[in-house]
Amino acid sequence: MSLGKGDPVPPPPGKGEFHIRFGNREAAVGWRELCKKAPGNTLVAWQAMRTGPAPVPPTQRHHRLKGDLANGTRNGKALPQWQIEVTGGGRLWYLFDEGEQTCWLVLARTGHPRQTD
Repeated sequence: MSLGKGDPVPPPPGKGEFHIRFGNREAAVGWRELCKKAPGNTLVAWQAMRTGPAPVPPTQRHHRLKGDLANGTRNGKALPQWQIEVTGGGRLWYLFDEGEQTCWLVLARTGHPRQTD
């Protein structure tokens, strides 16, 4: 099955869980790569987005991005942007829409994103 922009990240959420959707095709491709290279860690990240996408307090490996990266836009709405460190270099970035109970996965990489260097 080919996944892309706007598609849900399978499987569907259970009761009380948050939706996860791909914000772009690149995130879908990167997600597949992370699943291959670090399946256990990717599963833990998936579970975190499903059940606690905005942890209080944030952790060293799961936190809101800072500065210009702290927010992103989805459908004209400014949303907080979060990061999960999946591996030493692998990252997930997502926009958290609390009102829609949805995480929009906008970046999934096996290597460290240059934007945060």
